[in-house]
Amino acid sequence: MKKITQIVLILIAITATAQEKMVSYMGITNFEASIPLFEEVKAINEKTTCILILKTGDIACWINIKDFKFKRDLMQEHFNKNYMESNRFPRAVFKGKIDKFDLKKLTTTNNQYQITGKMTIRGRTKKIVINGTLKKVDKGIELFSTFPLNTDDFNIEIPFIVRSKISKNVNTQIICVLE
Repeated sequence: MKKITQIVLILIAITATAQEKMVSYMGITNFEASIPLFEEVKAINEKTTCILILKTGDIACWINIKDFKFKRDLMQEHFNKNYMESNRFPRAVFKGKIDKFDLKKLTTTNNQYQITGKMTIRGRTKKIVINGTLKKVDKGIELFSTFPLNTDDFNIEIPFIVRSKISKNVNTQIICVLE
């Protein structure tokens, strides 16, 4: 009888915990740092992880830098070795809060939210405020946000020889379905 009670209590605890947060392991993060008339500087990461705490609106997302994919292998190699030093700084992390988040108010149309938090890239942390949308979808909640990041804020040096071909302002986009 004790074992059955323990199993039931464990199942209740697991169910309660599962309802408190939603997770995405296959979010998509894109960035572009292209300058018109020069080669496109653009990459995609399809392994972004995000966790949303439903009661508080707290959100955390992290990305393994080496999971960004470029069209050209050489560009990807330079990105990891020279710009991001991904062996030394393997992840980018955002921790924040979705302002005025209320799960009960979410609908199947895009709801605008402001997300306030801290972005850590290459060991440097910066407070940022980004705008995003949330909406209910069949599998859970879809998060979509587009925001700029500046390479200077994270001590990412662009070598002089290519400085005129790569933008310091990096247009960043994240899309994920939290389940």
